Amino acid sequence: MGPEALRQALARQTPASSDFDLNPGFVLPQTRVLRAAAVLVAVQESPQGLHLILTKRASHLQHHPGQIAFPGGKVDPGDVTVEGAALREAQEEIGLNPALVSVLGRLPSHETVTGFTVTPILGHIRAAFSPIPEAGEVDEVFFVPLSFLMNPAHYQVEKRRWRGEWRKYYVVPYGPYYIWGATARILRGLADRMAR
Repeated sequence: MGPEALRQALARQTPASSDFDLNPGFVLPQTRVLRAAAVLVAVQESPQGLHLILTKRASHLQHHPGQIAFPGGKVDPGDVTVEGAALREAQEEIGLNPALVSVLGRLPSHETVTGFTVTPILGHIRAAFSPIPEAGEVDEVFFVPLSFLMNPAHYQVEKRRWRGEWRKYYVVPYGPYYIWGATARILRGLADRMAR
């Protein structure tokens, strides 16, 4: 599995996703206002194959504290494109030089329960890269084999109470890391594309 397989997966059409996919009874308000965000779904080659970069967010952050996430964040007024926003955020959060990244394309957008429309940007890191976590925002940066994440059998559905109701969501545990919510849903969407 290499960058070319990811390019082929991008050509396969799949719908946008949301944190509500597994909860068909939940009705989203038509008047909701969503904020634009972008994340970098970045893979890097190693002797063992492609690995995907994820972060563990700092525990004091307002949004998704302590959760596993892609590098990324809100699209700022100065960002010309969502790709630019994802690359800027990755540079700020993990020290990834945008010049090292070949952008392969966009994955379908994902709506979060916290009011964001997230555009995942698929990227290939072309050279050796050692992450530098941004102090105060990122507690840890780690790598997961892409082959593990692209196997739909590794995904489970769990549930918890949210605003007084049970909400189901995807999880894809990896070692000590509990990958869930929007991150797991975006990865599951890519895994479904790769399996076609």
